[in-house]
Amino acid sequence: MDMNTTDLGALRMLIIREQQGEVVKPHDLATHLAISTASTTKLLDRLTVAGYLTRKPHPHDRRARIVMLTEEARSTFRRHFGERLRRMRDAAAAYSDEELRTIMRFLADMERAMLPEG
Repeated sequence: MDMNTTDLGALRMLIIREQQGEVVKPHDLATHLAISTASTTKLLDRLTVAGYLTRKPHPHDRRARIVMLTEEARSTFRRHFGERLRRMRDAAAAYSDEELRTIMRFLADMERAMLPEG
């Protein structure tokens, strides 16, 4: 998609949260991507100018804003990653729910093991 990994990670998070019916605030993106408020603002500006995001008022908190994908972002993401995601879903379908929980636990343990101590 000709973008850096942080921008792509932001789109990926937004797609997942959208599928789960969740709204995303800029702070949620900053936390998920482990970036500063200033970096988040630059990221949001970049993705908005590129036509991938819009910022709108929060549906329940008038003081807050939410970040939403544009249809352009959804279609571009599907075009670039749709087939790969379909193959991943097919591969996961071969495992039972119990096996997938074990795999998820293993990956979470590996992620924690890779964090710096302290």
